[in-house]
Amino acid sequence: MDFDTLYHANFKLLDDAVGDWNLLVGNLEKLETQAEDGLHKAANKANWAGMNARVTKKFIGKTAGEFTDAHTQAKTIHSILGDTVGELKRYHEDLKNAIARGQKKHLTVTSTGDGGFTVRAAKGHTPPEHDRSEVTTLRDEVQKILDKATESDSSASKVLRAIADQSELGFSDAKYKNRDEAAAAIKAAEELAKIARKNPEDLTVKDFDRISAGLKKYKNDELFSERFATTLGPQKTMEFWAGINDPAVNLDVGRDRRNQLDDMQRNLGMTLAHASQSDSTAMDKWRLSVIELGDKPIYGDKGGPMGFQVMSNLMRTGDYDDQFMKDYGTKLMATERRLTGNGEHANMAWQHMGTDQTLNRIGDDSGSDPLTGYLKGISNSPDAATAFFNEQFVSKHDPDNPFEHDTDGDGNTGRKELSNFQYLFEEREWPEETDFHGDEINTGRNNLALALEAATTGHPAGEMPTLDTPAHNGDQAKLFNAIVGSVADDPDRLTGKGYMSDSMGQMASEYLPDINRAASDVSRDSAAWKDIEKLYPLAGSDAKLQHPEVTKFLFAVGQNQEGYAAVEVGQKAYLGKLLDYHLDPELPASHRYSEDEQTVIERISKSSGEISGTLVLGRQEEIGGPAGEKDEAYEKSVAQYKNLAAGTAATVTGAGTSLIASPMAGAVVGGVVGTATGAILEGAFADAEGHAAEAAQGKMGNRWQAGLYDNGERAGGAARTAAESNPHVDDSDADSWARDAARQGYLNAQNILDGQAPGSITNP
Repeated sequence: MDFDTLYHANFKLLDDAVGDWNLLVGNLEKLETQAEDGLHKAANKANWAGMNARVTKKFIGKTAGEFTDAHTQAKTIHSILGDTVGELKRYHEDLKNAIARGQKKHLTVTSTGDGGFTVRAAKGHTPPEHDRSEVTTLRDEVQKILDKATESDSSASKVLRAIADQSELGFSDAKYKNRDEAAAAIKAAEELAKIARKNPEDLTVKDFDRISAGLKKYKNDELFSERFATTLGPQKTMEFWAGINDPAVNLDVGRDRRNQLDDMQRNLGMTLAHASQSDSTAMDKWRLSVIELGDKPIYGDKGGPMGFQVMSNLMRTGDYDDQFMKDYGTKLMATERRLTGNGEHANMAWQHMGTDQTLNRIGDDSGSDPLTGYLKGISNSPDAATAFFNEQFVSKHDPDNPFEHDTDGDGNTGRKELSNFQYLFEEREWPEETDFHGDEINTGRNNLALALEAATTGHPAGEMPTLDTPAHNGDQAKLFNAIVGSVADDPDRLTGKGYMSDSMGQMASEYLPDINRAASDVSRDSAAWKDIEKLYPLAGSDAKLQHPEVTKFLFAVGQNQEGYAAVEVGQKAYLGKLLDYHLDPELPASHRYSEDEQTVIERISKSSGEISGTLVLGRQEEIGGPAGEKDEAYEKSVAQYKNLAAGTAATVTGAGTSLIASPMAGAVVGGVVGTATGAILEGAFADAEGHAAEAAQGKMGNRWQAGLYDNGERAGGAARTAAESNPHVDDSDADSWARDAARQGYLNAQNILDGQAPGSITNP
């Protein structure tokens, strides 16, 4: 800060700027409210279809979010400007007061013309020798004031530039109460990155603790994350993580902080994920450099793990930038092809050997297979996951394609084109690992299932959809179709890997309109298909499933308690929502499947019964023998899933008042109870945990009969509740129609499965 600039400062323009930003904050607050209430909430209540459901609704949500971010950024900028102007005014007054005190002692402070100043005795006065210290004291006081003003001004400039750099288009959601809070985050990032840049063998336990504490505190801070990542750099990031995990490199950290490495991995991953979302020029270079280093040993000619092996383990936590994850995945799969002979020897390329260091501290696997960590990463980035799985892995025209199949059923084999999904789900030989007990570790395949869940549903794996979850697009629906077909072709791809079934069940629960359409057995080329579209409306792209494949898929999913629970609860809630929708007397005629309510109730209940029957047959196949512990585990899964669904603000079927979106989003919006869906969730599944014990005591007969009874109860109760809003339908008639149709659909499941599902069907 120049002496003249501070001493002669005119703060009017700055005061005007602060006032303008204050006015802007107020206006943006109003716009944010209007965008949320007038746009976002209204969009979630509307019925969307086709392109509007996939694009327009999502665009409206993002637009409303931009107003929120604009308000947040304006508040932050206003706070920073206000703090800075207030401090500069104070330093301005301090400077004038210091100079005035000096003048009383016949000391003057004058500008040197180059930004500096000098202190000397006033003209005509010579201070006594013993008062020379007063000249020095005044000089130091003035310099200290200028230093503080400089720090205030420069830190404000650094913070404001950092906030602006966060988003190339739109606004940043970085939120700070004042300038000092933001400046402290940037300063901490620079200091911690400097420590982490040390050679790994030189890092002390104290250094480790300081970095760990800083990442824990700031892992969700946008400015900290960007500055830490870019200051540390990709190369040093990889060297840091690999180094502290290798006792041969740093014995002290390996010995004294081994149990804290998992938290370090989580927080470092979260930090880098936040950083990857920044649009700063430095982060552009960071993202490109990470991908460039992926297929190279991190220590160059000295070897070490590959960049992909190190970085993928840091992707297990956080939501990384979608485009970065897409580009990273493309390069990773190119490396997979190169090192494995187009996938023929994947288990050898990434196999963890006894002398290899452990790169993963979250869970049991070693982290040697980079796809394991990457797949967990894209399970948090749905758009990236969808793009990744639909990418081609190997062409059928590639002479080095090792995968041959009889693709047309003529008995002759030929090269088969594989997508990334087909390669990973059907063909890849995953590296083998065991835990300390000698049990097989399947983290890679489990993460594959999580990534597929995100890729097909459009929301992070392990979460329930919300009202903002967009309708399924063509790429998502295409992938789900491929999954169903693959499991139907070889059910052991799922039944032999039950740990994947929870994700498969969640996918199925969100594609219930598509599944019910397929179960109708109506040709899509026939005139009757228009009626099926009315009966099972959906907003996005139809997955175009085939009935036999759907049956085999559901039979396989039903052989796992968590997969069974997701589809069973979802289907019954969907049944309730459909009945609510079609029995609504206000439903426009153009949306009606039939004017005959009995036909509507019977058609919907029959299809629902078939799905439940298929699931129970799968459950029966898995359990075998008398009811007992496994039965109880199934019922507990149903109860837990029901509680998860009913406990969210937007759950199970429809979107807002609309049925036509994701069937797992929006049934009990705002806690509304009393609809057919609510009746099922809160009533029929209320005592799910007790059913197994009753069955074991013979009170409900065998599983098949118990399921038949429950299926009718739920269908009848849902129809009765839905009919209460329709003056043209008798409640008792609706109950009876639904029970009879649901029973028939349930019984049909056995006939449909006979001769279609591979393996035996355990007798009741």
